[in-house]
Amino acid sequence: MVPILKLQAIEKSFESTPVIHGVDLEVERGEFVVLVGPSGCGKSTLLRMIAGLDTPTAGDVSINGQRVNEVSAADRGCAMVFQSYALYPHMSVYANMAFGLENLGQSRAEIEPKVREAAAILKLDTLLDRRPTQLSGGQRQRVAIGRAIVRDPLIFLFDEPLSNLDAELRVSMRAELRELHRRLGSTMVYVTHDQVEAMSMADKIVVLRAGRIEQVGTPQALYTRPANTFVAGFIGSPRMNFIPVSSWPAAGEAPPHWPASTQTLGVRPEHWELSNPAAIAPQGWALTVQSVEYLGGQQLVQGHLPCQTRIEVLLDGAEAVQAGARLTLQVSPAHVHAFDTQGQRLESVLP
Repeated sequence: MVPILKLQAIEKSFESTPVIHGVDLEVERGEFVVLVGPSGCGKSTLLRMIAGLDTPTAGDVSINGQRVNEVSAADRGCAMVFQSYALYPHMSVYANMAFGLENLGQSRAEIEPKVREAAAILKLDTLLDRRPTQLSGGQRQRVAIGRAIVRDPLIFLFDEPLSNLDAELRVSMRAELRELHRRLGSTMVYVTHDQVEAMSMADKIVVLRAGRIEQVGTPQALYTRPANTFVAGFIGSPRMNFIPVSSWPAAGEAPPHWPASTQTLGVRPEHWELSNPAAIAPQGWALTVQSVEYLGGQQLVQGHLPCQTRIEVLLDGAEAVQAGARLTLQVSPAHVHAFDTQGQRLESVLP
């Protein structure tokens, strides 16, 4: 089956400054794909090139099997939802949602059922006569999404649509967007710098750094098998701990199930466990606690190993841990990630 969206060798420069470096990506029909990465990595620029708001310096954008580099934004079959909502303040909710269809020359009889259906899906049906200034941030965002829905696009494009909302509303809106995706069965490409948003919403995540794709995969694949230290440190919260292999309890030796080229070990905070304090000679990692953040069911313990490497550990909130304490930690070999001198993932040598 032809992917609904295909990027081939996409490059983009602004004047003499290259910002996108040969990106290849395929999006299948009905997928929820999230482009994630730090500020300045090029994710919004990629989205704008898909939408037709920017033109690639090199490479091809194809939608539904057709090259669209020279096709205008209005004729690509995409609908974009912006971070700023971009609503007309003097228009009602109904008029904002209908505006794009009116510009396409559709009749009132065609427009009204589309607007009212979208309003019902987004729980805006009682707010159609209000103006944007009379709405909450979450309601304004729903209007912006509704304006996209009524166009029945091939692809929905979202450019950090939740970044202006407070933390609690962002969580509820994430769930609403996932439900909307399920109900519509549509293709969505979503840009965010928030890896928690990416992990909780995506069918497929595209991790970007400095205009290049570092890894593409499901949230589970990126969490369990990160391709390199950048992805490993970016995906997951709190972030993965990175420890020199020389700090392994059998000092100076790589763990027996990893290649000799192992340079750095990675362990996620949630995968540490306390060694049995009743053991005569507990084996493991010695941690000197510097601070403890109580989170209710868990506590985030920050401290350093004998080599002075600072790490974070998530422990059961019922454990009484105080700053200054010395803990002995252990971790299952299955939860230890290994990386070489270039930060690339190494695979276990066990059969």
